[in-house]
Amino acid sequence: MTDSVAPHPVGDPRADLDSIGDLEKFETVRIWGLPLAVVDSAKAVALVDQLILRRQPSYFITANLQYAMLSSCDPRLAAVNREAAFLLADGMPMIWYSRFLGRPLPERVAGADLIFLLCRQAARRGHRVFFLGGKPGVAADAATKLSWMFPNLKIAGIEAPELESLSAEEHRRLIARVRDARPDLLLVAFGQPKGELWLWENARALGVPACVQVGASFDFVAGRARRAPRWMQRWGLEWLFRLACDPRRLGPRYARNAWFLLRAIARDARDRGDGPPPSQV
Repeated sequence: MTDSVAPHPVGDPRADLDSIGDLEKFETVRIWGLPLAVVDSAKAVALVDQLILRRQPSYFITANLQYAMLSSCDPRLAAVNREAAFLLADGMPMIWYSRFLGRPLPERVAGADLIFLLCRQAARRGHRVFFLGGKPGVAADAATKLSWMFPNLKIAGIEAPELESLSAEEHRRLIARVRDARPDLLLVAFGQPKGELWLWENARALGVPACVQVGASFDFVAGRARRAPRWMQRWGLEWLFRLACDPRRLGPRYARNAWFLLRAIARDARDRGDGPPPSQV
């Protein structure tokens, strides 16, 4: 395996996580190499509930077009995706392409929406939630906002470490603090693919039954960043709104995403004469 994302991962990242076990069965559709769960937001929340109930260390992934592109060029992510409990479609191109394949995904399950649904469910169930990552103060502001929205929400902990600056001992202590807080749900904001890789490497040591990398969700919840209007989200134009808000950072990223998307569609079209599109296999 190539160099790990964390300076000193705890546990053996090569060891497979426990199998999905008694998770309720769900269909998947393979799009651009990603086995995406054919579920809507309500079903996704129910699956997370089941992860928490079975009490085995596990993580799941909200996958957008950027993540699909990263997975296509980073071999480590093949193992990350294989050992995840499930992958959710967090990108409208995936929804549209699934319809073209004749195996439609019900809806986009956006991480920025899912965080509210998961915290509402956690408040109802009495589950403990740990907020990890993001810029200084953002995770705390997000936790405060969600606690105000859902008064019964139990906050297990809040930390915003700079992973790259941690020594081996500091990293071990971070893992221990999360584990000792005994959260049921761990929300991580370390960025893509750093967050997914970190969870894969450390899931066993963390011992948390449900973990997920939530991207910019802390920023949205805390009011540090704005989401697109609902109509733009429904029409798959949220990327355009975000690009207008942060063109210098997101312009190059979206250009790479667009090139990846065009190549992936062209590859599927080229191979279609020899059988089903690769994304459907």
